[in-house]
Amino acid sequence: MQPIALRQNIPAWSIGAAVAFVAVAMWAGYRAIGLPPVIIVGGSGVVALVLWLWTFRHGPIDTAVILPPFLFTVAFLEAHMIEEYVTGFGPAMSRLFDISWTERSFLLVFAFIGPIIYSLTALGLYWRIPLAGFVACFIFVGPGVAEFTHFIFPLIKPAILPDDPRTITQMVSNGTLVENMRNYFIGTTGQYYFSGLYTAVLPMVPGIYGIYAVIRASRRR
Repeated sequence: MQPIALRQNIPAWSIGAAVAFVAVAMWAGYRAIGLPPVIIVGGSGVVALVLWLWTFRHGPIDTAVILPPFLFTVAFLEAHMIEEYVTGFGPAMSRLFDISWTERSFLLVFAFIGPIIYSLTALGLYWRIPLAGFVACFIFVGPGVAEFTHFIFPLIKPAILPDDPRTITQMVSNGTLVENMRNYFIGTTGQYYFSGLYTAVLPMVPGIYGIYAVIRASRRR
């Protein structure tokens, strides 16, 4: 019989799959949108990878510990994205950074692909599959921590027509036509707001708690 310590290690294929997931997500984000997704996804992915490798080194975290905050995080994330969709988050980011984040790509990733990943991850956590733990950590770090950037975006001067308060439609730097790009720069609008700001805290609370819960469970073991 194989020693328990070895059987409880994270399988090498899971680590490889996690690294590949981050790399592919960064590449796809750069190809489709631009540099900002690379920074956000890459940064969140590296932190999530470290968190996962450390907290899962003695085996999967108890389902009762990790699954509830994960489900709450993705549920509140979907509620948060309702505000982002209504207020044009993708096009607003396009104007802010001169990238091609269209409404179509926003819906494709977050409204269609995202829920598939969330559902499969929940099943993986229930079945104690190690790779699902990485995805959960990635979600905790992304919506759990990175959503604070919504409170910084209103302070950043847009790369496209920063002094024009009107919603515009035009080509961005890579030649993609982006429609309905709103300007949320506080220096132009006089209002402290960016798409998704009001509900940004919703996924942050269970996300941060999820990080705390898995670290606490790991330390207790």
